[in-house]
Amino acid sequence: MKILVFGDVHGNLVSLEKLFTVEKGNFDQFICHGDIVNYGPWTNECLEFLYQKRDSGIFLQGNHEEYYINGVYPGSNEVAKSFFNFCYPGFDKAWLPFISGFTKDTSAGAFTVMHTFGEKYIFQDTEIKESEFKDNTVVGHSHQQYHRIVGSKNLYNTGSLGQNRALLDVANYLILDTQTNKVECKSFEFDIQKVISEMEARKYPEICLNYYKSKKTVNE
Repeated sequence: MKILVFGDVHGNLVSLEKLFTVEKGNFDQFICHGDIVNYGPWTNECLEFLYQKRDSGIFLQGNHEEYYINGVYPGSNEVAKSFFNFCYPGFDKAWLPFISGFTKDTSAGAFTVMHTFGEKYIFQDTEIKESEFKDNTVVGHSHQQYHRIVGSKNLYNTGSLGQNRALLDVANYLILDTQTNKVECKSFEFDIQKVISEMEARKYPEICLNYYKSKKTVNE
């Protein structure tokens, strides 16, 4: 079985729709490892899009789903706080039962898929021990795509579908073959200006707009 694994969509409907166009017919099932909500302008629309495809998908809970379920951002980061304070009031609470039903992890062949472990942002160079995760593992959360070998285990990060840390207009995700346990790191470019223009139209706070506008893109 070929599984499409992605997450950290963050309200980016442009990238989400393109993913399912680019990979149409190339997977049997998908796993979304969380953080569909917040930041980008289309949280409700992204939830609706994926809800319509729920019969072929598995949904895992990210930290931002947890914030939306609890109705509070518990951190101190001013940018993240500003995004939550602006985006959460526009969240359709009718989606709460859907996101509350997301699980924490799932199995896919020889891999465990989860949003992250130890509540950590795990980057390419983050110091971690093999004992911190029990299986070959796929995570997200840090918005950085990579493959690492830690001891005898493989650790993959899907990167972010909607908010790449390095190049904002590049979407990252994986294809995992459960028969061969081969993992393919994949990406595509999308029009980030559509996202920023919609944010401007919805009158996002300046601190939020500047966060997006300060990021690098492929052609810079």
